[in-house]
Amino acid sequence: MNVLLNVAYVLILLLAAPILLYRRFVHGKYRDGWAEKLLGRLPVPAGHNPRVWFHAVSVGEVLQLETLVADLLLRRPELDVVITTTTSTGLAVAKDKFPCCHVCYFPLDFSWAVRNAVKRIRPDVVVLVELELWPNFIREVHRRGIPLLLVNGRISERSFRGYRKLRFLMRPVLQCFQSLAVQSKSYAERLWQLGTPPERIIVTGSIKFDGVKTDRDNPRTQELRRAFGIGETERVFVAGSTHPPEEKLALDAWRQLHGEFPDLRLVLVPRHKERFEEVAALVESAGLPLLRRSTAKAASGRRKAEGGTGKAEGGRRKAEGGDNFHHSPLTADHSPLTTHQPPVLLLDTLGELGACWGLADVAFVGGSLTPRGGQNMIEPAAYGAAVLFGPNTRNFREVVELLREGNAARIVRRGDELAAAVRELLRDPAAARELGGNAQRLVLSQQGATQRTVALIAQTLPADSQPAVDCKPAA
Repeated sequence: MNVLLNVAYVLILLLAAPILLYRRFVHGKYRDGWAEKLLGRLPVPAGHNPRVWFHAVSVGEVLQLETLVADLLLRRPELDVVITTTTSTGLAVAKDKFPCCHVCYFPLDFSWAVRNAVKRIRPDVVVLVELELWPNFIREVHRRGIPLLLVNGRISERSFRGYRKLRFLMRPVLQCFQSLAVQSKSYAERLWQLGTPPERIIVTGSIKFDGVKTDRDNPRTQELRRAFGIGETERVFVAGSTHPPEEKLALDAWRQLHGEFPDLRLVLVPRHKERFEEVAALVESAGLPLLRRSTAKAASGRRKAEGGTGKAEGGRRKAEGGDNFHHSPLTADHSPLTTHQPPVLLLDTLGELGACWGLADVAFVGGSLTPRGGQNMIEPAAYGAAVLFGPNTRNFREVVELLREGNAARIVRRGDELAAAVRELLRDPAAARELGGNAQRLVLSQQGATQRTVALIAQTLPADSQPAVDCKPAA
């Protein structure tokens, strides 16, 4: 089986090579970590404390680990924590969020790579986030007698249909897990139908509801407000985790609405860092002023280094269209009449979207007007924003059902519906507050999965026999 999988993986890599090379040289992707990915040469952690290896595919899964790792280290502070991820953006965010943990790339599922990686890491427990089923890796962990857990598990209807056709292959892989902690009963039922022993499946709920911020006055959100020059009385429309053409749809909606609502600010947050320049060019090509978070952050850093405060800060805000800008009407085609129009705001930094949702009066969650399947809408809901998303939300089907049943979100199906929904919510602030309040209360009612998941991991670990180490994830 290992040989067949290795051959299949090699063929897939060869077929994908032109695309990988194009993205490497044109978009700067896939340039690092090849020794870790192809050969399993993961950095060898020092020490002999009990060690937990978490694998989180990309940014979304990495962020889910924040409260989980923090709570686990509160319970077992002597633990060594290794976090692997598949994408470069996931790696960057993991290094930022977990400076005291060992962070590196996950090996590709070649038998030699996973064998070498497991041998070097020497984990006491391996924890996979959501559902990452790499057969060679899973069998290698099982062969070495290392407990293997799945946490925050989910399996979409589409994935289930595909896996069901390969049930004879899936069953032995799923039986390697000691426990599978899943988000809902429907996910548990699907895993059972694929051959997982039912006594190993535990419904813990979704850890995505835990650890999300609900206080808009938190320091990171307020820092973004200052950096973007957003006045306290201004209303904010955030289009986050967007994919093309969602930025254009949000921009068009804002241009239609700005004449009627001159206090409305727009924040665009593309899902992938590779598209920051593309979205900046989109705004500038429309003849609109633009303020990038990276620019504002660099300017703030220079002022602090130079000791500039007070008047310098106020001067920058005036120059960049911050708190003290003068609103100007738009022409019939929505183009600006003067240079005093407030800038469109672009969040082009990693790991700040969670705080940015705290600025939103109206929040559009991207990946939902495209075939992508939607992005995480829990964070804007937790802040009590009026949440909008498109119809394509298969990745968050259960969350969407909860929000819709609780009158806590609205669906828009096209760009014109997006503009109409934002207009309606701005015209009726009471309805917007009701929608946001329902969303926030729903999120709070779903919390608690992290504690149940941490207890599951802790009972799998060897007994505490080492002195505590003061090492926690970054705040």
